Amino acid sequence: MSNSIARRIAALSLLVVAAWTSATTGTAHTGQRSPASAGFTWELQPTRLSIRHAAVHVTDYVFTDPEILRPYFRNVRTPGGVQVTRMHPPGASDASDHATMHPGVWLAFGDINGEDFWRNKARIEHAAFVTEPSLVQGRLVFATRNRLVAADATPLATLISRFEIAAWSDHAFALTWQAEIQGQGRALVFGDQEEMGLGVRVATELTEPKGGLVVDSQGVKGAKTVWGKQAAWAAYSREIGGRIQGVAIFPSASNPNPTWWHSRDYGVFVANGFGKRAMPASPDGKLVVKAGDSLKLRYDVLLFDTPASAPIDFAAAYRRVQSDLSAPR
Repeated sequence: MSNSIARRIAALSLLVVAAWTSATTGTAHTGQRSPASAGFTWELQPTRLSIRHAAVHVTDYVFTDPEILRPYFRNVRTPGGVQVTRMHPPGASDASDHATMHPGVWLAFGDINGEDFWRNKARIEHAAFVTEPSLVQGRLVFATRNRLVAADATPLATLISRFEIAAWSDHAFALTWQAEIQGQGRALVFGDQEEMGLGVRVATELTEPKGGLVVDSQGVKGAKTVWGKQAAWAAYSREIGGRIQGVAIFPSASNPNPTWWHSRDYGVFVANGFGKRAMPASPDGKLVVKAGDSLKLRYDVLLFDTPASAPIDFAAAYRRVQSDLSAPR
């Protein structure tokens, strides 16, 4: 092979890599790092955004995964470095069930127009970062665009997700996930089933068999009892060594339906605004988004490790989320 041909092949390879990077990350560039900071910092890698706060690796936002066909946050930690979601991939001491469905914190739907985005049959593909990661008043913010693609590769919808991670207190982070879903020239029908909405798989040590507990805004306790009931919020936590560690989910009051809860003692709990249990927008239990319209959802997730002597008042935290964090910025 001549030197000129070799140079042309090398140049073409660089163009292909550049085009792939642009299509995958939008205007953001792989290897991009945040400025040095005592607060949130980040590094964009080919398949994930690695996020730190001071010395703590807070989480990875994984936007491309060959086995989990939708974005998610994995290995989520509190300001003190306590991991409150199950290790992903599951470790030797973890239950390994649902490993590709319960990776940490995720937003997915078991039925949109009959397509299953929860069980990795249809897929939510990363298209671009529409807002590059940046610090706004000490909070890390970024936004992404995704394509919802049916199992037969037919484009179904577009998802714009806006994220914010803030230091709620010295002992807690708040993760906000705002989503807007719009069909590509068609109506979207969100089905009636339990695997719909924002889900969290808590760390194994926080599960109910280990001494953890699910509680909701109505004062109902226990995963089995909370399951299928409507409530404004729910939390899954356990006291360990004089500290209360766990996760709370606060669905926004602006979401189109009330929330019912899919909770299990092995560690999963899901805020589900779909199905007959949630007093849906249509009488058969399905939520219909007309062609040209969009569905907007918001969830605030509190990740905490607080002294047992000063536990979080979840009702007050929910009110704060609705009044403060949901305010336009």
